[in-house]
Amino acid sequence: MLPYSSERVSFIPVPFAGGDTLSEKAAVLRVASHYINTILRELRDLDPQTDVVHVRCPAPVSLVALMLMSFLRTPRKRWVKYAGNWQPKHLDSIGYMIQRWWLKRNFARANVTVNGDWPHQPPHVIAFVNPCLTRDELDEGRVQAASKPPLSPLRLLFVGAVNEKKGVGRALEIVRRLINHGLQVSLEIVGDGPQRASFEARAALCTQGRNVTFYGWLPRPALGPFFQRAHLMLFPSDSSEGWPKVLSEAMAYGVVPVASDVSNIPQYLREAGVGVTLNPYDLDNFTTAIIGYAQQPGRWQIESKRSIIAAKRFTYDAYLENISRLLELEKRPAFS
Repeated sequence: MLPYSSERVSFIPVPFAGGDTLSEKAAVLRVASHYINTILRELRDLDPQTDVVHVRCPAPVSLVALMLMSFLRTPRKRWVKYAGNWQPKHLDSIGYMIQRWWLKRNFARANVTVNGDWPHQPPHVIAFVNPCLTRDELDEGRVQAASKPPLSPLRLLFVGAVNEKKGVGRALEIVRRLINHGLQVSLEIVGDGPQRASFEARAALCTQGRNVTFYGWLPRPALGPFFQRAHLMLFPSDSSEGWPKVLSEAMAYGVVPVASDVSNIPQYLREAGVGVTLNPYDLDNFTTAIIGYAQQPGRWQIESKRSIIAAKRFTYDAYLENISRLLELEKRPAFS
């Protein structure tokens, strides 16, 4: 949320539009002409030597940009990033569905990078990993992971928006079940939201307030100690996730994810050989999976070490190398 400070970045603001209600969605129509005029003006004023235009989806402004790119011939190098769930199991926003349909058919004549590697995708749709770790953060995580506390009590961590979609209520119910099973367990929740007070009241009721602690929002540098002492990242989200960066941030510290099976989370964790992914509403199996780690410390130690190794995939260095390779692909016939 900080302002851009680099002289190499120029920021052209446009009005926000969109939301969950019908009136909020209708507001997009009121600002669409402003989006169109702004995008056309910026494209018209581009230096002829401009290398690439980049669009991040899904969003109302990106939908406008994609449609304009379908009719414009320049710039020829184009990269569209779809940051959400590329193949959701359930219907989601109409705007999101339109953008995925548009991109799959390559009307925007662009390389499209998505979270995960999905079957039956056209050649211009490319699996791409999101970055979230600097080299220093990766090194710090590896060092801090060496001093993790013993597995008893088992330390769970949740980081994200404190709401029902992200699974905070389900996380509390899982902890209640673990306590009833006799497991020594704690849950730290980093994040905030309008529903936080009700979740705190629920935690006090179902765990006597001894096992769950809420910390509110914290800046990224303050998360290191939480990652260092956590054994498992509990993430029972039912949101339209892409790849939640908090998982790779935690994995750099040897935290093993126990997460929902949305989007490409199962793909990445399976490739890394770490963690468990489950239906976000299958609380019985979430509970069983966590008990399994508590009863098999050797398994947790192996997966903790694998998590640290897998986190290298999510560094900015690796991302820049991937971008360089991606832009070399722009000579293909799809851009003629």
